[in-house]
Amino acid sequence: MPTVNTGLMSLYLEHLSRHVGPARHVVLVLDQAGGHVAKDLCRPTNITLLFLPPYSPELNPMERVWCFLKEHHLSNRVYADYDALLAAGSAAWNALTSERIRSICKTRWIERKE
Repeated sequence: MPTVNTGLMSLYLEHLSRHVGPARHVVLVLDQAGGHVAKDLCRPTNITLLFLPPYSPELNPMERVWCFLKEHHLSNRVYADYDALLAAGSAAWNALTSERIRSICKTRWIERKE
């Protein structure tokens, strides 16, 4: 999405809720970005939002993904314009595999229970 706001976050949570179904419950770990903590955010009953402490990027596994993308795909390059940067960012993001994301984001405190 070209922007992030409370409405889009609500749509995402609704989609995630439908995807996992009513028989499962999701605990979603988030930073405290405005769209995540807004009072008018629609929170499905099968999703619990667990917020990281403020100013703690080291606890946010997604920060590792951004760092990987910058280090391996985006840093130390010159982009002709915004469109070139957008294309490079999109290509880098689309090159990520689920295995790579699992590898980058693996932490001792996050484990999936089957």
